[in-house]
Amino acid sequence: MSAAPFPVSICIVGFHNAEEIAGCLSALAQSTYADFDVVICENGGEHAFRKLKAALPESLPGGQKVECLLAPGNLGYAGGVNLAMRARPDAAAWWVVNPDTAPDAGALAALVERLRRGDCHMVGGVLHDASGRVQAYGGHWRYWLARAVSIGMGARVSDPVDPAAIEAQMNYVLGASMLVDRYFVERAGLMRDEYFLYCEEVEWGLRARKMGVKLGFAPDARVRHDQGSTTGSAGAIKARNRLPIYMDERNKLHVVRDISAWRLPVAAVATLALLSLRYGARGAWRQWGYALSGWWAGIRGERGVPPMLR
Repeated sequence: MSAAPFPVSICIVGFHNAEEIAGCLSALAQSTYADFDVVICENGGEHAFRKLKAALPESLPGGQKVECLLAPGNLGYAGGVNLAMRARPDAAAWWVVNPDTAPDAGALAALVERLRRGDCHMVGGVLHDASGRVQAYGGHWRYWLARAVSIGMGARVSDPVDPAAIEAQMNYVLGASMLVDRYFVERAGLMRDEYFLYCEEVEWGLRARKMGVKLGFAPDARVRHDQGSTTGSAGAIKARNRLPIYMDERNKLHVVRDISAWRLPVAAVATLALLSLRYGARGAWRQWGYALSGWWAGIRGERGVPPMLR
């Protein structure tokens, strides 16, 4: 007897990066799991939307539909994901994928297989760079330091891994590739739009965990991730842009405030010390200023669109 249908909607958020998304779709077209469609939210306005539509097919060679949606303004990553997910309310699950990724042909099949065991409701896999180095198996949030730790960073993709040990350690799934099912959304809700960019997946996973939802890991779900290509967060520390630094520091404090507010006084001091070590100790004074302004915005509780994008 064949398994019951399990349609997946793949959700991608774009911002003036049609060629990058086209590359991601080329990888998705090789998927051994065929029961999916693709929904892309363009956050970059009408000109970017027209360029996106012109660059992408309306369907993949396997017949999977590709739909492009124009966001009513820049909704940020969280808002774009939410818009794409709401456009497919009947999906059995949603695979949130970064546009700067190239999933292996078997990645979605491995994620679905882990999810359908029934004991978890959000699943991540192996994120790696082009050289075959692991970026993360999953994430571990250190509450008192407001620090996100990527489990397995620096390992080789070919290294053996213990899935049960990863699942025991992880408390969020990295946003570049995360599969969630209907139960997860019904229980935990969607992402928080007001995060706009960065840490939204951390809060999402921690929120679900507080509600008793288990997270899973699929070691055969390998996804190449050209990290930071859209936001400019992956370059040399003295060359990094204001936006990713500001948003990262701001939203770390929101995660603390939203998940365990009573830790905020300690976490605020810890994050200030850590950002000073990260940037000041390396002489990246301009970036230290970006980080400090983001930290102060987090202290004040500012949310939504950051000032540099208004």
